[in-house]
Amino acid sequence: MEIHNLPAYELAEKIKNKEISSLEVTELFIERIEKYDDDINAVVIRTFDEAIDAAKKVDNQKSSDPNGPLHGVPMTIKESYNIKGQSTTWGIGAYKGNIAKEDGLAVKRLKSAGAHFLGKTNVPLNLADFQSYNDIYGTTGNPWDTSKTPGGSSGGSAAALAAGFTALEAGSDIGGSIRNPAHYCGVFGHKPSHGIIPSSGHELIPNVPEPDLSVCGPLAKSAKDLEIALDVMSGPMERRAKGWQLNLPESSRMSLKDFKVAVWCNDELAPVSSEIAERCEEVGRNLSSVGAKVSFSDRPDHDFLKAEINYQLLLQSVMQSGMSEEEFKKVEEIASKLEPNDNSVDALLAKGTVLSHRNWIRQNYAREQIKISWAKFFKEWDLLICPQLATTAIKHDHRKISERTIKVDNQDQRYFQQIFWPGLAVNAHLPSTVFPTGLSIEGMPIGLQAIGGAYEDKTTIKFAELYEEEFKAFEVPNLK
Repeated sequence: MEIHNLPAYELAEKIKNKEISSLEVTELFIERIEKYDDDINAVVIRTFDEAIDAAKKVDNQKSSDPNGPLHGVPMTIKESYNIKGQSTTWGIGAYKGNIAKEDGLAVKRLKSAGAHFLGKTNVPLNLADFQSYNDIYGTTGNPWDTSKTPGGSSGGSAAALAAGFTALEAGSDIGGSIRNPAHYCGVFGHKPSHGIIPSSGHELIPNVPEPDLSVCGPLAKSAKDLEIALDVMSGPMERRAKGWQLNLPESSRMSLKDFKVAVWCNDELAPVSSEIAERCEEVGRNLSSVGAKVSFSDRPDHDFLKAEINYQLLLQSVMQSGMSEEEFKKVEEIASKLEPNDNSVDALLAKGTVLSHRNWIRQNYAREQIKISWAKFFKEWDLLICPQLATTAIKHDHRKISERTIKVDNQDQRYFQQIFWPGLAVNAHLPSTVFPTGLSIEGMPIGLQAIGGAYEDKTTIKFAELYEEEFKAFEVPNLK
């Protein structure tokens, strides 16, 4: 495999062993960005001079001791993370001059592990879309087909990885924003268990408390890189480290045949294309063929429609919290006129937006029962494998979100109806790893997600590693 497509851990080893210099690798990525990124528009903030200086320092170190597991590795990171001296906007025009005064915590930890940064990658407005475009940086295309989106909100992250512009990436996820782009672009992405990676420095305003639902996490070209980055990024922030430590269990499954896997390929609550469903079934058959225990019928024992309603209310409570007072008053008036049992899409949007603290506590209680149901399920099963989204990457569509639909086997579906699938893990605070399964008939990547029990992050990642070793499903696009 060409150098620019190697996973970060292999590059780190080559740099440590002096097979290649950090500067050579850094300049190679810069050359590819300058050659190909005009068409893709993934790396929208470029810190090439700083990256070259950092690479030279690595190469000129007198000590033979490596800096860490990412020794000398150049990487990019989602625009929503703070890098000192660089703009952090989340695609919002009003924040165009918002210059970070210091590195965010994840950036500091990745640097301490030996990495340095080539720049930052594109996002949608307010990190709130399955596509990545905004008025500041423009539109990011999918390296497999630039007429299609790479996903969102970590769309620039996944596009940069797939295009061979970077060795590693980090994104964030509240509605699949790590995993959706990983699926669309054919790379690996991990949504961690909630709370294990601090979000400090993934923010527009300093010192924002940890949000509900949202997490930070890695995207990569290999599952091993996901685990390395998870270990680097996770653990309590400094003031909490005095009182607690993170101790994620290692995976007890060392072979695919050791896994007990439930497979859920489609559902009327959010129908997926026949090709996605068939690929999911194929993965289940593949696992059976190597000796894994597989069920196509077992599910957690709770009402998934009620769980989806619960997720939507809690999600909107977070997503709309920055709404202006004027907008909030309008939604409050709409919500006041709704019938108590109105669970239509518009009603849930309004109810979630104005959710009182009293009602948030009640919804959180309902979520706790869902978490308990999942915990019981994962006493019997190691993983649940299911779709990430309803289709492969969609064409760019910049209409108002309320006007958008997607075609699922020639049937129109609400644009955000498919958030059901990524929301399964988000609302229950579970880990989920998206892994490549190969290309569609049209030559676009298909990724599926492996959801695990709470804090079993290394089990879902280990599965993705073992599946790739056995079935060789990771592919890269041929840029022209």
